[in-house]
Amino acid sequence: MSSLNFTNILTKAVDELSESESYKELFHQHRDGEPLPSARILHEIIHLARAILFPGYYGNSTLNSLTINYHIGVNVETLYNLLTDQILAGLCFSSKEECECETESKREEASRLAAAFIECLPQLRRILATDVEAAYNGDPAAQSFGEVIFCYPAIKAISNYRIAHELLKLGVPLIPRIITEMAHSETGIDIHPGAQIGSYFTIDHGTGVVIGATSIIGNHVKLYQGVTLGAKSFPLDEEGKPIKGIPRHPILKDQVIVYSNATILGRITIGEGATVGGNIWVTEDVPAGVRIVQPKAKK
Repeated sequence: MSSLNFTNILTKAVDELSESESYKELFHQHRDGEPLPSARILHEIIHLARAILFPGYYGNSTLNSLTINYHIGVNVETLYNLLTDQILAGLCFSSKEECECETESKREEASRLAAAFIECLPQLRRILATDVEAAYNGDPAAQSFGEVIFCYPAIKAISNYRIAHELLKLGVPLIPRIITEMAHSETGIDIHPGAQIGSYFTIDHGTGVVIGATSIIGNHVKLYQGVTLGAKSFPLDEEGKPIKGIPRHPILKDQVIVYSNATILGRITIGEGATVGGNIWVTEDVPAGVRIVQPKAKK
């Protein structure tokens, strides 16, 4: 085939890809002066947040009790500035309005939201400490809290989730979902930032765990790999489109254990202290304290 034919093929493809009908709903019209979210900077934000929440394990490993105030101060200031820019990018991305003064007001809002998130960091550390403790106490192979923080994918995924959840509660658009999807790519654990998860939460091994947006998980809950907390169905509106925002995922009360590859679907309740065995589907409420497992095969 001649180079002229190749040129014709390329030109035809460009023309077809440039037709408005072909990219409708797939094209973001960028407005001059407005930032876009950056995966690279969000990775840096997560690294900084982990260095603040787990000092000495992430970031500068040479800090000590005499220098910790300085190092955390530097990291917090850097985090605030980077996060302000990324929140602004999320606000601009989600906005339909185009106006220079509107962008300036969004920057003020982004600064306020970034400061409100920084204010949440002490509480975030307190609840993450319970997650580390739960992982350590729940795994006989764990030798120390340090090993759990350094090595366990669940702590990385739960850290991202708890950061994203706080941002979502503050009303930050888009950025929380990007942060949890970063953890999904890193660990294979998919936790939607909208889920509500209590303290002392742990995921053993973790690969393949899915926790849907409207899931509610109590305190001292343990999941194993491959567990799905999903939706049973998607109610449709009059146009046949899924209705957004309705509760459709399970509620797990305190002290629940769910073993590997169990699938729990719909807005059902797993009662306090209940145990769900591995490789089973659950679509109805489970009473408190009950243990459900696969039925034994008849001989």
